[in-house]
Amino acid sequence: MSEPPSGKNEGIGVTGAEAEAFRARAREQIPSDVLAVCRRLRAAGRQAHLVGGGVRDMLIGRAPADFDLATDARPEAVLELFGRSFAIPTGLKHGTVTVLTDGPRRPVEVTTFRGEGEYFDGRRPSSVTYVDTLTEDLSRRDFTMNAVAFDPIDGRLTDPFDGRGDLARRLVRAVGDPLIRFREDGLRPMRAVRQAAQLEFEIDPPTLAAISATLEVFRKVSAERIRDELFKLVSAPRPSHGLALMQTTGLLGEVIPELLEGVGCTQNRFHKHDVFEHTLAVVDSTIGDAVVRLGALLHDVGKPRSRQPREEAPGEYSFFKHEYVGEGMADAICRRLKLANADRERVTAMVRNHMFFYAPEWSDGTIRRFVRRVGGPEALGALFALREGDIAGRGFGENPDDELGELRRRIAVVASADAALKVTDLAIDGQDVMRVLGIAPGREIGAILERLLERVLDDPSLNTREQLEALLPGLRDPKS
Repeated sequence: MSEPPSGKNEGIGVTGAEAEAFRARAREQIPSDVLAVCRRLRAAGRQAHLVGGGVRDMLIGRAPADFDLATDARPEAVLELFGRSFAIPTGLKHGTVTVLTDGPRRPVEVTTFRGEGEYFDGRRPSSVTYVDTLTEDLSRRDFTMNAVAFDPIDGRLTDPFDGRGDLARRLVRAVGDPLIRFREDGLRPMRAVRQAAQLEFEIDPPTLAAISATLEVFRKVSAERIRDELFKLVSAPRPSHGLALMQTTGLLGEVIPELLEGVGCTQNRFHKHDVFEHTLAVVDSTIGDAVVRLGALLHDVGKPRSRQPREEAPGEYSFFKHEYVGEGMADAICRRLKLANADRERVTAMVRNHMFFYAPEWSDGTIRRFVRRVGGPEALGALFALREGDIAGRGFGENPDDELGELRRRIAVVASADAALKVTDLAIDGQDVMRVLGIAPGREIGAILERLLERVLDDPSLNTREQLEALLPGLRDPKS
């Protein structure tokens, strides 16, 4: 177990102007229902300390996302104190009870001070033992900034590993020996780079070095846990920071090795960076949720495998149909990361469709076919966000509106006409086709509806029941 460093931060009751300022901010940020849980524990003669990310967020001036408590009360005592209606035994074998607060029914995890036995699977301790002191409990946590506790009743701040100092230094540092911390839980290296990206911190050199040395434990981590951390990383203000750390530590080679093919893969006069550096710049510049950012991360994954020398430009390369090569690679990556089907389809659609080029001579029908081809109006936001990021990622300070502005305006005009863009938008359906033509169910029905849609894409005024039914006899396949 790690020993706290000597000095003013050891033990309970950290003082000073900074600590007092924190206490003042915390009183405003901690909800009354969470305080009520703390008061009930204290009234029963037990300790109640806020711990983990919530305290870290308050220390750096961010609104805490959640509130977790550490206590010397055993789980059975917590269950008895709050009653079965408000206390849920969500993790008894790990000493955790989830308490539902009064009012908003906020879940607060209350965990008994504990120590942990050896880790054999790179995820969970082989055993959990209860300990007597808060400092012992904090010593098992991953990073110093997450090993700070706050007693909101007495206003006491506990920081035995100088987490506040590391926050001030903008540093992610393991509690104690980083090799031990990372061998305990194989996900911790990924958490280190993710939190560095989210907070825009650096990683302490010994902690950084320990990541490469413990990759064999990281390989034991489930794809689902890695995916969740990756989603948080790409949602950071500047994901490239975390992705670059993943590259230098070897994590990227474990998670998405295909991206490493872009390192040193030069492009052409239209790109300032190689494929990998361009990809990082695009992710940073793409506005959207985690799935959109993942689409940006994978949008050019097929380029290295599609690269061909440009005969007319020595030293430059073209990447013919790299979007289709990339689509297949992105699909495999998303399956490997266990993405939900809908998320996987969003990512692969972005990769497949990101190479579009507008020409002023496009007709309104061509505009409608474009919208339909890329997945409909609901897919346009992500696709345009990626394309704007792609333009910024070229590295020449180009204005995305020069390429996209006119197409956006044309789409808006066409959309205002409320035209049909898919078969289900037509004024008739398969039952009508069978009734009018007197044919049985089969593939021909769908083919006829697609032909009708092609007519309507060119002339939306045709989308009435009477006109579509009148067109049906002429749309049958002569071979049918």
